[in-house]
Amino acid sequence: MPAPLEILHTVFGYDEFRGKQAEIIDHVVAGGDALILMPTGAGKSLCFQVPALVRPGVGVVISPLIALMHDQVSALAAAGVRAGFLNSTQSAEERHDTEQAAIHGQLDMLYLAPERLGLDRTLWLLDQISIALFAIDEAHCVSQWGHDFRPDYLRLSMLHERWPAVPRVALTATATPATQREIVQRLELGDARLFVSSFDRPNIQYRIEAKNQPIQQLARFIHGEHDGDAGIVYCLSRASVEKTAVALNKNGITALPYHAGLPADVRATNQSRFLREDGVVMVATIAFGMGIDKPDVRFVAHLDLPKSIEGYYQETGRAGRDGLPATAWMAYGLQDVVQQRQMIERSEGTADHKRVLGQQLDAMLALCETLGCRRVSLLDYFGESSTPCGNCDTCLTPPEAWDGTIAAQKLMSTIVRLQRERNQRYGAGQLIDILLGKHTPRVDQLGHGELATFGIGTELDDMQWRAVTRQLLAAGLLAVSSDGYGTLAITEAAWPVLRAERVVQMRKDAVVNAVRGARGSARSSSSKRSRSAAAESLDGASLALFEALRAWRAETAKEAGVPAYVVFADATLAEIAATRPDSLAGLSNISGVGAKKLDSYGDAVLSLVAKASR
Repeated sequence: MPAPLEILHTVFGYDEFRGKQAEIIDHVVAGGDALILMPTGAGKSLCFQVPALVRPGVGVVISPLIALMHDQVSALAAAGVRAGFLNSTQSAEERHDTEQAAIHGQLDMLYLAPERLGLDRTLWLLDQISIALFAIDEAHCVSQWGHDFRPDYLRLSMLHERWPAVPRVALTATATPATQREIVQRLELGDARLFVSSFDRPNIQYRIEAKNQPIQQLARFIHGEHDGDAGIVYCLSRASVEKTAVALNKNGITALPYHAGLPADVRATNQSRFLREDGVVMVATIAFGMGIDKPDVRFVAHLDLPKSIEGYYQETGRAGRDGLPATAWMAYGLQDVVQQRQMIERSEGTADHKRVLGQQLDAMLALCETLGCRRVSLLDYFGESSTPCGNCDTCLTPPEAWDGTIAAQKLMSTIVRLQRERNQRYGAGQLIDILLGKHTPRVDQLGHGELATFGIGTELDDMQWRAVTRQLLAAGLLAVSSDGYGTLAITEAAWPVLRAERVVQMRKDAVVNAVRGARGSARSSSSKRSRSAAAESLDGASLALFEALRAWRAETAKEAGVPAYVVFADATLAEIAATRPDSLAGLSNISGVGAKKLDSYGDAVLSLVAKASR
């Protein structure tokens, strides 16, 4: 068998393993099962790709997204790996050819969608071949308490039952201890060795700001810090996706929509453009993104509150897979909290299921409202201790805390009086109008100007009262009623506040200060930088060579019908531009240049380097 380090160098073009990769690979090569928790961009794929190439037989990879298998297989093929896939997008002839290649020992790796394992033909095929290992990617999909449950994953326990001698590798970037236990139970991984890497992604700057015309905020953020960069914008609804994509295009930002309601060919075209073109922003529901291998996504933005920290971490992790600086930005407001609370109330499932959903939302809200370092709060959720990072908005511009007890009492007293005196419940808008003393037609018609709390809250403006309401909801002092109208009620926890037995600390929203502070960071300043973060350290001549290499790569990738990063990553091109190798031997020492790529592209790259050096 070839040595893992030899495979790493000759196939993938890297000289050494990172973190726990070597330990994991040695364990799997020896035939051991493994559950691997490793953040996006930390090199999870190598943990099953290298053992699959070392061990005899075919490495079988269970991957949840059909649309991305083609690019994953293309990337392996570009590195000289004999890879194929089986899914419903293929013709019968294409599937037959792939099956025959596997049977006749002409494949190193075979990618399958999980639903294929429900077909007798797939099981027959796997019985005909020697299997090196099973890799179960995005293993958190097996968890019914997780953020991305896929029913097809529940049948994957049959892998162990039918092929007990074949090692299994389950991998995910997001799993709390509870989710880990469920993965082990459902996949029958009781004897698997657990490998947990740090969840920290230090290259990502986490930023959350108060909503105030969110689409305009998003456009300013992109133009100011990520003009010309690839990015992903997540929205909760399909309508919001399409509205946001239209608005961004009107603002001069190339944006494409992606959601389950679009025709399959439109989704495929938009995803292909995002993967293959530079500077495209994808506006999507959470249906988009799992398994995305695009390394140069420079930002992920949320215009709606994620349901859980697991989901937020998974989605933001799609930024900066190349290890270069990236931004996770979110606009968050009162309506997000109300909407999510309502969705939990209306959701199907047992009381226990709703309780878990509520706990997940509470943790997400705590991250949004924290006065401390966001990274510390995020990592703590996954059971990892850390120190303030100095690179999130709350570290760069620490938020002001203020005693919101009196404001809380005023708002909650208004709710109590409406309930007791009039048997009425209202949403935040009406409550705030009462506190501000506004004689709106509705206030006057309902006689709310006669309430004792009418006009007692003029020390705060409308946006500030919305922030108070949002934070009281986040703290569990207010609840969204189950009447379907988003009306508010106080909880049992509110009574000590009303009796002045408990102090309520709040944070001041500071949208402008947070943005200015983050832009002032050396790591995120980008108003006049190159379109590629990889080239920031290059001088004029080297930068010109880098751009020439990118132009050549774009044309080469277009001819091959693959994303540009499948040819070479930006970081590889930047290293070539900086070191200017003058021989194939010198080029082979560049990170990311394996034997196959050296053979395929070496002469063309050296020609460009020589031309630039004249």
